[in-house]
Amino acid sequence: MLTNRMKCYNMLHMDLREKLEDYRLENKISQEKLAKKLDVSFATVNRWLNDKTKPNKIQTYHIKKLLKIKTETK
Repeated sequence: MLTNRMKCYNMLHMDLREKLEDYRLENKISQEKLAKKLDVSFATVNRWLNDKTKPNKIQTYHIKKLLKIKTETK
């Protein structure tokens, strides 16, 4: 059973994945070019977009920076 925290985490990453894919399509760039912008491999971006893996905290920060999403500070 998923806890509320896990549900929020999954929703955040699903939303981020969708925004990343929208960004890629709107800017007409390949997954490979997106990977270069984020300094990760094509395979990494492909796994994120196909919901096989989730970006770590540092990767999430760079994705949000690319998408110009405000990051929360604690």
